Amino acid sequence: MYESRIQRTGIVDLGSNTSRLVVFAYQPGRSFRLIDEIREPVRLGESLGRSGTMSQAGMERAAAALRLYAKYREAMHLEDLRVIATSAVRDASNREEFLEMVRPFGLPIDILSGEEEAALGVLAVANGFPMEEAWVMDLGGGSMQISRMRDRIFQTGQAYPLGAVRLYEAFLSSDPPDDAEVEALERKAAAELGSTVERMRDESCPLVAMGGSIRNLTRAVQKKNNYPLDRIHGFFLQRGELETITYKLLHLRASQRSSIPGIHPDRGDIIVAAALVYRWLLRQTDRDGIWVSGQGVREGAFYRIFLPPPHSVGDIRAFSVRNLFAQFPQSEFHTQQVRHLALRLFQELSPLHDLGQSDSELLEASCWLHDIGMTLGYHDHHKHGAYLVESFNLNGFTHRQQALLALLVRYHRKGTPKWKRLKALARPGDKRKLRQLSCCLRLAEFLERSRGGRVRDLRAEISGPDVTIFCQGQENPFIELWETRKQSDLFEKAFKKKLVLEYEAQKEAVPASRS
Repeated sequence: MYESRIQRTGIVDLGSNTSRLVVFAYQPGRSFRLIDEIREPVRLGESLGRSGTMSQAGMERAAAALRLYAKYREAMHLEDLRVIATSAVRDASNREEFLEMVRPFGLPIDILSGEEEAALGVLAVANGFPMEEAWVMDLGGGSMQISRMRDRIFQTGQAYPLGAVRLYEAFLSSDPPDDAEVEALERKAAAELGSTVERMRDESCPLVAMGGSIRNLTRAVQKKNNYPLDRIHGFFLQRGELETITYKLLHLRASQRSSIPGIHPDRGDIIVAAALVYRWLLRQTDRDGIWVSGQGVREGAFYRIFLPPPHSVGDIRAFSVRNLFAQFPQSEFHTQQVRHLALRLFQELSPLHDLGQSDSELLEASCWLHDIGMTLGYHDHHKHGAYLVESFNLNGFTHRQQALLALLVRYHRKGTPKWKRLKALARPGDKRKLRQLSCCLRLAEFLERSRGGRVRDLRAEISGPDVTIFCQGQENPFIELWETRKQSDLFEKAFKKKLVLEYEAQKEAVPASRS
C-alpha cells in the first residue's frame, strides 16, 4: 500500500453483549487492511428482555467502553471514528438516558434499525462469499437478523427478539438448562420465525451466519477436530457437528462451558442459547449445515465507506488476491511475467493434465502472491509467503483452495510439493494437482530468473517420452535455461515426461504502419 494515499477509519459496533472497535487503513476502492481492534464485554442488553430497559450496570460498562474508544481516537489522531448501535440501544425505553450519559465523549452514534442492521450483514456476505443467493443470519446478544440476499443485493430482512442474551435470561434459568426450558426457547423461535422458516425451506439457497456466537461455536468445533487451518471465515459448519457441540453445551454448567477451547469466557453462559437457535433452524429448514462468515455488521459498514454504490467488489477472489499483494508489494513486472509464463505452460501442457478453469485461476493467484514473503526477507521467503497466504482471509476461496494456494507459494522455488499438516483439507487427486500446478509456477519463476523478461513466450511439443519447451525471446536466455533445467525431476513427477528446454529466437515485431 502507498502510504501517501492511505486513509484510516474506525468503526465501533456497540452490541448487546460485546462492543468492538475496528480500525481499517485503506485506499478507496483499491485495497484495505485491518490495523487495530479493541474488544470490550459490556452486556448492555442484560435485563432488556424482562424490563424493556438497559440496566444501570450495563450502561456504565458500555459508557466506559465508549470513553476508552474516545481516548483512543484522541491518542491515535483518528479523525474518522463512528459508532453503530444495535438491538440494545434500539429497543430500550431508556435509550435517551444512555445517549445523554455518553454524549460528552463526542462520538457520533448511529442507531441502526433492524432492517439497516440486516442490510449491512448482507453487504458483508456479498463481499465475502462467491455466491449470488443466500439467507443471511446474524444472531447477536439482543436480536437476530435474517435477510434474503438475491443477486448479491439485500432484498429483504428484519430483526427478531432472539438474541443470545435475551433468550438466556428469558428461558434458561437452570444451570445447566433442563428439557422444559429448551422446549420453551424453541417454541419462542417457532413463534417468531414460523413464516420465515417456510420461505427458507422453499428457497433452498445457502445459509450464511455471522456474529460472535457462531464464530465461537465454529472455533470450538475446529479445535475439537484439530482443524489444520486457523480460519473461521468460509468454514462450513455441518449440522452433525452443531448437534454434537449443542448437546455438550446443554449438559455443562456455564462455568464449564467457558472452559471449552474456542468458547470465549464471557460467552460461557449465553452460548447455549445461540446454539439452540441455530440447531432449531437447521432442523426446521432441513439443511445439512451453515456457512460461517468472519465478517459482519462492522465490515458491512466499512464497505459503504470503502466502495462506491452498490458497495460490492466485482470479482471477490481477484480482489482478495490483489488486496493481499498491495499489502506486501513486489515487482509488478516480474509478477506479470511469471503469471504470463505459468498460464502459457498450463495451456501448452493441457494434453498432460485434466485441470480446469478453477485450477487456472488458482495458478494465476499463486503467481500474484508467490513473492510476497520477500517483504520479510529473501531467505525462506517461500515459507514467509505461504504463512501470509494461509493467515489472511482470502474471501471467495474455500479453505481447501486457500490451502492449495499457500502450498503453491511454499513450493514455488524448491522442495517436493506435499500437503503435510494440511492434508485433512485435500481431496482425492489433489496430490497430483498440487504437483502439476507447482511445476507450472516453478518453471515460470525460473524462466524469469533474471527478472528482465528475457523469455517472452513459450510453446511446447509433446513427443513420446519427452516434452520440449521452446523458450522464445530476443536473445538466448542462458541463465533461465540453466536454472530451469534443474527442475526436471519435479516436471517428471508431475507430468510423467522428461523435460527438454530449447531456445527459439523470436523475431522482432514489425512496427505498425502509420500511413
